[in-house]
Amino acid sequence: MIHLNIIVIGKLKENYWREAEQEYLKRLSPWTKISLEEIKEEAFDEKSNKTIIKNKEGEEIIKKIKTGLTFILDEHGDSFTSLELAEKLEHLADQTSTINFIIGGPLGLSDALLKKYPKISFSKMTFPHQMMRIFLLEQLYRSFMINSNKKYHY
Repeated sequence: MIHLNIIVIGKLKENYWREAEQEYLKRLSPWTKISLEEIKEEAFDEKSNKTIIKNKEGEEIIKKIKTGLTFILDEHGDSFTSLELAEKLEHLADQTSTINFIIGGPLGLSDALLKKYPKISFSKMTFPHQMMRIFLLEQLYRSFMINSNKKYHY
């Protein structure tokens, strides 16, 4: 069974995001062990040095990556259809026991992280990091359904 480790900056503040997350975690449980690693979002304002903040958050992210393959969610990454993502996950599961997914906070991710790991794009648009957590969980669930030949709209 593959282990999926989702590393995120910040917590889900609204109940509706937490409820959606719990629903997808429950749905994913038959197929995968899944961990969510939340890293404290650094406070900032207009005067803050955003590069320093992203670097500090990036260092905390790197501490959470212990093993496996790692991907960053970023609008400049490779795009996949749901079927292609399912196929990619199935292929990656043959290569590793752990896949890490990184979702940045409101400031994005450090240049060091962006240069180090391959990127996956869900869209050329930018989405709130809380929403991306749910998008990722939904697409992971969809991928497992597709790979299990279960009926799911795709």
